[in-house]
Amino acid sequence: MRIAIFSDSFYPEIGGIQDSIIALGTQLAGRGHALFYYVPRHPKRHYTIAKLPYGEISLGPNIHIRRFFAVPYPGPTRQASAVIPTGLRWIAMQKEKFDVIHTQTFFGVGLEALAAAKFLRVPIVGTNHWAISEFKHYSPIARELFSRWSVRYASWYYNHCSYVTGPSRSVIGEMIKNGLTRPHGVVSNPIDTATFRPVTPKKKGELKKKLGLSRATIVYAGRLAQEKKIDVILRAIPLIKKKIPAITLAIAGHGSALPELRQMITRTNIEREVKFFGTLSKPLLAELYQASEVFVIMSTSETQSMVLLQAMACGLPAIAADWRALPEYVNENNGFLVPPGNERLLAERFTHLMGNPALRESLGKGAHASVQNFSPEKIAARWETIYDNAIKNFGHAAPQNP
Repeated sequence: MRIAIFSDSFYPEIGGIQDSIIALGTQLAGRGHALFYYVPRHPKRHYTIAKLPYGEISLGPNIHIRRFFAVPYPGPTRQASAVIPTGLRWIAMQKEKFDVIHTQTFFGVGLEALAAAKFLRVPIVGTNHWAISEFKHYSPIARELFSRWSVRYASWYYNHCSYVTGPSRSVIGEMIKNGLTRPHGVVSNPIDTATFRPVTPKKKGELKKKLGLSRATIVYAGRLAQEKKIDVILRAIPLIKKKIPAITLAIAGHGSALPELRQMITRTNIEREVKFFGTLSKPLLAELYQASEVFVIMSTSETQSMVLLQAMACGLPAIAADWRALPEYVNENNGFLVPPGNERLLAERFTHLMGNPALRESLGKGAHASVQNFSPEKIAARWETIYDNAIKNFGHAAPQNP
């Protein structure tokens, strides 16, 4: 198949959407398909922020990347670029030949995907990765109105697709409540289970020494942004410190909230307990997980969380906010759920895990086992079926939820 993937989020911007669509595309290309990415162009400074070399990423001979002119704008990663949709590009690109279009976002590039599907007369399927209503604090005005209408807009957008997926039931359910009528299903993002895997106790000790981590290390990775609620984790550290003086919080990632987080760390006198590692490559991020004891995420904006599943693939039990998609992936077999914003219960759960090595080991094994169904091979096979169905049924009534 010739598959076009459209996304407003792509390399060099760092994030779960970017990781997932690259992992999916490279796996599909390895299975003999031709992939065409349509994504925003980024200025050199966006590569610098992510500590990446300036230039196009090479993903292999079967993958082609097309960049649209884009305008940089402030965002939580400080790497955002917006494409202004015209819908006219495809009049001059009638020779482009695709079997199916897969749209991953619903902003400027996403609107170009709808135009391409219409002008090129090919089926389009869509994935919604965003809990868009949780980003209302980025709106300069009318935040509650933005929260309501953004979800309605997303539902309107995906109603133009023959089949719609999300990485969790929560994101699909929200769209259904706001008008989604198209056939739909839950399809996980692919997790690199070859890179993210458990290590032996000996190797863990070596990595701890290499990274300067204590015997009681909490790890968080991801965008440093307001909706990620990293402040809740920071508030838990002084509480944990009372019972576990050797506590360490390891943080990987970058984002607009970093200055505020550093100020909070200074105010609460936990500079020695918190280590920032910045943006890490996947092999180095895997090492950080492997050197830690527990992964923690208090975010209220997750539709799945790639970093959560990566950490679980490394055999880490998780402590997560009982909110949106996180309860779909964290349960009694692999970790604990705590109410959003509850740093006291977060501290209690971590202290309990550190005092019970057998429980921590059992939950770690459960975490590793729970992620194995999300390997790139299995997710790519699922998408091949979805693409085949979209192509076969193009121009006809689509079957419900194949």
